[in-house]
Amino acid sequence: MLKEFMGFLKKFNVIPVAVGLVLALAFAPVVEAVVDLILQIVGKIAGTEDPGSFVADLDIAGIVVGPVLQQLITFTMIAFVVFLIVKSLNKAGADTAAAATPDQALLTEIRDLLKK
Repeated sequence: MLKEFMGFLKKFNVIPVAVGLVLALAFAPVVEAVVDLILQIVGKIAGTEDPGSFVADLDIAGIVVGPVLQQLITFTMIAFVVFLIVKSLNKAGADTAAAATPDQALLTEIRDLLKK
């Protein structure tokens, strides 16, 4: 049973996925803080303390659509902040490519030797 479990962990790359999830969960408050900052700036420009109040009570033909619209706006802002962060990392030259497998490293070495 333990052998099967270890095979499962290796086969599905559970450790890298878990590390990515933990980092994403740790990064979420940073993104939320940036979105809150943007909302505060929008609130100051609009002259209100709660910029979400614009859509919170919105209803169409008796159907309250404000909360859904507010969540869509929040999602769009979070996606935009993440886009800006990824774009800045790409511009800074951060390498997000996966490391080469041993086979790929060997083939690269052979290719380089053949070029000489």
